Amino acid sequence: MQNRCVWEHNGNDSLLYSVDYAGAFTRGESREIALGKMRNEIASYLDWTGKITAEMVDTTIVQEKESELQIADADSDVIFDNEKEPLSKEEYLYLKDLALKSAGDFHQLYQSIPDKNVSCLPERKTFYGTRPRTAQEMYDHTKNVNAYYFGEVGINADNEGTIRECRERGFALLEKDWEFLNNPVVEGSYDELWSVRKMLRRFIWHDRIHARAMYRMAVKTFGADRTGNPFSFIL
Repeated sequence: MQNRCVWEHNGNDSLLYSVDYAGAFTRGESREIALGKMRNEIASYLDWTGKITAEMVDTTIVQEKESELQIADADSDVIFDNEKEPLSKEEYLYLKDLALKSAGDFHQLYQSIPDKNVSCLPERKTFYGTRPRTAQEMYDHTKNVNAYYFGEVGINADNEGTIRECRERGFALLEKDWEFLNNPVVEGSYDELWSVRKMLRRFIWHDRIHARAMYRMAVKTFGADRTGNPFSFIL
């Protein structure tokens, strides 16, 4: 099974992103550590999407980005080469469905936390401020990138309602003009390059990061088990 990857790194810290499975990623203190995690990552991603897991994963690095960002905190600005290419309507609708499923599953995970304002995690500073510690803080942070991500591709979206509701409204605004399928690359905030294809991947990736964090926090804080966890891929 082909799994083309983009390697973004800063010194020894590495983020490895799948090109073929939007939002799938691994992180490690070295490229080799990140590569070693990728087979399990793809297997869990396929389980989440309901696809059959292949026995072999042939991972190859097809693009490299040396970064000055805090990779250890999952700070990223890379745009994949294929994220500069036009989208077919079928591909867009598939990726949109994944982004909405991801938002719905994230909301379900958040709802399952018994006390959304309690956490055993210590405070820690990251590139975007103090790390979210509680389920409420993690949910609000993850939901509230909606206006930012859509804004980077020129869509005036909002963060109102649930994470899925505001994301759905953003897509509805985007779809008012199907010319967006041409997927132009635009310069957004902080000189970062964006496209609709990149935005779709970033939504799933960002949900994935904070779903893992929320689930692990809940296990440490409340002794939660894995029963009913909608994000089987985060385990």
